[in-house]
Amino acid sequence: MAEELSFPTGIGTSDPTTISLLGQDLAGDLMGKVGFGELAYWLVAGRRPTQGEVRVFEAVLVALADHGFTPTAIAARLTYLSAPESLQGALAAGLLGGGSRFLGVTEDCGRFLADTLAEAGEVTDYDAVALDAVTRAKQERRLVPGLGHPVHKEQDPRTPVLIRIATEEGLHGPHLRLFEAIGRVHPQVLGRTLPLNGAGVCGAALADLGLPVEMLRGFALLARAAGLLGHLAEERRRPLGMDIYRSVDRNAVYEP
Repeated sequence: MAEELSFPTGIGTSDPTTISLLGQDLAGDLMGKVGFGELAYWLVAGRRPTQGEVRVFEAVLVALADHGFTPTAIAARLTYLSAPESLQGALAAGLLGGGSRFLGVTEDCGRFLADTLAEAGEVTDYDAVALDAVTRAKQERRLVPGLGHPVHKEQDPRTPVLIRIATEEGLHGPHLRLFEAIGRVHPQVLGRTLPLNGAGVCGAALADLGLPVEMLRGFALLARAAGLLGHLAEERRRPLGMDIYRSVDRNAVYEP
């Protein structure tokens, strides 16, 4: 007798009459009752979030949805120009650009903070821990993720708002505290003052929610997918891709 195959999953299954998701009846228990942000958190964390956690999590998603004509948005628009029959290709092209300079900072910062806290053990002085972390990063010629922004030179407007929301919900935890401490102490190490950027504060807030740092870039991409879809919808209504392409092509200069 052939051995029965079994593929265990805690995500979802279906049969001819029902769809199950996270142990709930999708049609009866979730649709119209659970928001998409809450569901995304639940899918990854494996537990239903509190309303405070949902508020912080969705604030992160909103903060990361769009930042204008970033390389990710331009890549999506130009791919759509080249292959308008492939919306999925254009969306994927934009998401593939989420790396260490754009979007990926969310995960990089969360990981930096988590590793620093793990090494420090019980923290009583966040400024001292931050000072040591920034000093070592400088000595090793590594960037401190979450510091600096190409547009917001003085303050990223997202940062204080997300910290306030997390505080209001009782979710201002060690990662955010360490991130704020880095903001206070880094000038004495680097010799200049840089803003705490939005991607970094989002990584700190997500880590304080207990979400695995290895998954934080995925949340940034989830948020940016909505922004990219908006760019592609606008590209259909008011095309800019051809102008972007022509401005580069017509000004290209051959230099051997």
